[in-house]
Formats: sequence, C-alpha cells, structure tokens
Amino acid sequence: MKRFTFAGTDVEAPEVVLGLMRIADKSDDEVRELVRTARDAGIDFVDHADIYGGDVHACERRFAEAMALTPSQRDELTIQTKAGIVTDGPYFDFSYEHLIEAVEGSLRALGTDRIDILLLHRPDALVEPEEVARAFDELEAAGKVRHFGVSNHTPRQIDLLRTHVRQPLVANQVQLSITHSPLVAQGVAANMQGLEQSVVRDGGGLLDYCRLNDIAIQAWSPFQAGFFDGVFLDPERYPELNAVIDRLAAQYDVDPVAIATAWITRIPGRTQVVLGTTTPARVAAAAAGSDLTLTRAEWYELLRAAGYTIP
Repeated sequence: MKRFTFAGTDVEAPEVVLGLMRIADKSDDEVRELVRTARDAGIDFVDHADIYGGDVHACERRFAEAMALTPSQRDELTIQTKAGIVTDGPYFDFSYEHLIEAVEGSLRALGTDRIDILLLHRPDALVEPEEVARAFDELEAAGKVRHFGVSNHTPRQIDLLRTHVRQPLVANQVQLSITHSPLVAQGVAANMQGLEQSVVRDGGGLLDYCRLNDIAIQAWSPFQAGFFDGVFLDPERYPELNAVIDRLAAQYDVDPVAIATAWITRIPGRTQVVLGTTTPARVAAAAAGSDLTLTRAEWYELLRAAGYTIP
C-alpha cells in the first residue's frame, strides 16, 4: 500500500481509505472483520460523516460500539468525519453553532477525544467564512480536531474559505471514477467547441488547483458509473471498458476492481480512493490497486474506453 503525508501535517495516510457510510445495520463481528481486513491490506484510515446511517451519527456510533477501541488502538487509526449537512430538508449549515454541535456529537458517537480530519460536507451557499474560521480555531485550540478539509468544493469556494480560515485545508473529497471523471476529461479536451466533455463543471481546473495548493484529492464512489446509478464493472453496460479492465487485470494478476483503483491513484498529486463497500474481500481486492502503476498508454486507454474523447 503506497502512502503519503498530508501537506503541513504529520498525518501519514494510505492511498486507499475505508469508507463507513453503510455499516449502520452491520453486526459487531461484521464491522470488526471489515476493519481487520482493511488493516491487513494497509488501510488504517477510516472515513465517516455525521449523517451516515439514517439517524445522525448512526454509523459513527456503530463503529465505536463494534470496535471498542483501546487508547492505543485508537492511536493506530486516522479517523476522518464530515459535518455541515442537515438532514431535515436537506440543507447545508456551516454556521459556527452547527459546526461546534456536529463535532461534539461526532466525538461522543465515536467515543474519542479527537477527530484527526474534519471535512466540510459539500458547499454551503450561505457560508460566512468568518464563522467557519471561528469554529475551526476553537476546535483546534481545544484539541478536538487536528486538521481540516472540504468535500465537493470548487477552487473559488476554497479560496473564499481561505480568506479567514488560517488552517491548511488538507483534502477535498470529490466524486471521481473512470466513468465519472469530468474533473480529468475536461482538461484533456479543453477549448474544443461543440464537445460536451469540454464544458467546465468544477469551477475551473480543480485537480490542478488542489495539486498546486497541496490539497489531497479523495475520490468517493470510485466504482460508480455516475451519481449512485450502479457500478461500471458491468460488461453488459460497459462492454468496451470492461474488456480493457479484464485484460489489464489478467496482465497484472489482480481483481478488476484493483485496476479501477489504480486508475485513480495514478493521477498525480496526493490522491486517495474512498471505498464504500462492506464486503471484506472487495476491500482487499481494491486495496491491491495501490501497488500498481499503470502506464500512460494503459491509463488513457481506460479513459477512452469509458467513452471520453482523447483528441
């Protein structure tokens, strides 16, 4: 498992993250097996959000109850969670009061005294950067949050936060997969009149912006074809793409899901894949992709097979 250090921190992280948004109805044994398999594969980084699991803090609580971590076991994990989405509506709330309340709730649910990384969960159109900065300063000073980041934010939205937030924003968690990759494909076909792919959807060069500003990219839904509409590892739905994936999987002697992981981790910069599966064998298979380095030809072949234009 390849690893990197988040810029400006002492947090060393694996390229593959265990996402825990689907564990609310899992037994203690199932949760422990999932985490144990991830740890065996080199994944010591877990991703939560306060809204995961139906009830607020449900998955965070289920994780804590099942794992019952000792202080030393807690120290071995990097725990990331998110705040800012209000499920009644839904709507977004980056106010000082909501962020403080959400973090306090996550700390109680997780049974821990600190969150290693807190992400703002999707942009709040009514954000007041001064309030976010006030919350971040208070949480950091109290030792309740070590580091901060965002999810699904554009470059300008990040710049707006940075007018008052003094802490480095270490990560931006965004949807990214071989088939859902406008963040990549737009730049490949920039300025091509009449081509849908060339339309800017990310506020302008998000991947480049994050790389320039030492912000890690965390790819969620790495195997989804689109926005929660099924996986692309489906030969009937994506025959050409799966033919290429299967050929490369045989060549590298890995599961096809490892090729999908390797495609994302091949993107330069600090890049992580956030797994959403609760199947231990699939976690292990996907994690193996971190150890592969696709050639340029292979990487572009996959992008083309996914239906994108390579001029």
